[in-house]
Amino acid sequence: MKIQKTIFYILMFLPLPVTLISLVFLPDQIPAHYGSDNQVTRWGSKYETLLFPVVTIIFGLFMLGILKFSSDQEKNGKNNEKICIVAGIFSLLIFNVMTGYFLYTDFNKVENLSTVPVDLSQLIFILLGIFMIVFGNIMPKIRMNSAMGLRTKWSMKNEITWKKSQRFGGSSFMVVGLLIILISCFTKGFACYLWSIGILVLSLPIDIYYTYKIAKKY
Repeated sequence: MKIQKTIFYILMFLPLPVTLISLVFLPDQIPAHYGSDNQVTRWGSKYETLLFPVVTIIFGLFMLGILKFSSDQEKNGKNNEKICIVAGIFSLLIFNVMTGYFLYTDFNKVENLSTVPVDLSQLIFILLGIFMIVFGNIMPKIRMNSAMGLRTKWSMKNEITWKKSQRFGGSSFMVVGLLIILISCFTKGFACYLWSIGILVLSLPIDIYYTYKIAKKY
């Protein structure tokens, strides 16, 4: 558990020193925003690169808050704490990859993202898909809490509905994660974003309906 927490904190704070060091080498003006056509729509100061590392730290603190909250609701063991740490590591890994990608485009003053060898949308959603598969695999182990898991008023009705809902939600997460990875391998840019988000949105009503159905049965 100590190793996982160490990795969590490293990923949480790493983007800040890396970005601070990079400031010495970055040009004064960098691409600050790209449009849906992958073209630069705004240029900004190189110090704007510090915003994303700060957001990463804030997100890490948010995950630590969820960890404490869900752990406090677990009467026995530290199952929820372990799951929160794993979820946090994968989430922070995505933030770290994005930081590296942004520093690359800033350093090279990339005006058209289509010229970058790796597509950002593909990269993010492949990582998201992997995260969903991993998290879906551990969802059935989550103990009842008010912070994470497939939580609805129906899934939290009793222990039976909770366990069955997490089992179904875990399977759903893994299927959606696999679909997102496949979509990311065959689409790029806005199309990749649109299809991946669409799959996520479509899966939510199915998961919620299952919790309602199982609550009526038990």
